[in-house]
Amino acid sequence: MDAIINWLSGLSGIAVYGVVAALVFAEDALFVGFVIPGETAVVLGGVLAGQGRLSVYWLALVAVLAAVAGDSVGYAIGRRIGPGVLGARPLRRRRERVERAREMVRRWGPQAVLLGRFVAFLRALIPTLAGVSRMEYRRFLLFNVVGGVLWGVGYTLLGYFAGAAYRRVESAVGGVAAAVVAGAVVIALVAWRVRAHRKGTDRSPLR
Repeated sequence: MDAIINWLSGLSGIAVYGVVAALVFAEDALFVGFVIPGETAVVLGGVLAGQGRLSVYWLALVAVLAAVAGDSVGYAIGRRIGPGVLGARPLRRRRERVERAREMVRRWGPQAVLLGRFVAFLRALIPTLAGVSRMEYRRFLLFNVVGGVLWGVGYTLLGYFAGAAYRRVESAVGGVAAAVVAGAVVIALVAWRVRAHRKGTDRSPLR
């Protein structure tokens, strides 16, 4: 995790915004979230913003726009290709979870778009399922925007406050100790979210 932060911190501000936007967008549009949750990129970007290397406002805006755009592309793919998209290789190995996600869309309708935004697997899948189900786009977009704002701003601030804490510790005890503390905090946050995603998927109303 420290290596990723160091790599990001070596990039220009515009490049970091671009990396965060690309990962968030690809997670929702191309199932990349099965490998690298977009929220991890947003949190790490927030850490850099908390250290004064990025604008927290621009980062939050980038995260929100990328999330909404990615979901919309995922919706368009599902609507155009139809159920055939569910035969994609990443989904074939998760057939049971896909079926539970489809049941969630059938049961909750556009509300599933908002609920799914906060679980990595569902965040990557539900926009496509909404398109497959021919959900009305205006209703999809409403819940997509609400979820994107809550998610993008929330995770940006989560990372931002972690980065701000790093700066306070650094001024008090020095850079090395601050790096250790900040690394531990960020790793703990990401690990907690990964664990929460898995539990959330298993305990979701899909069952």
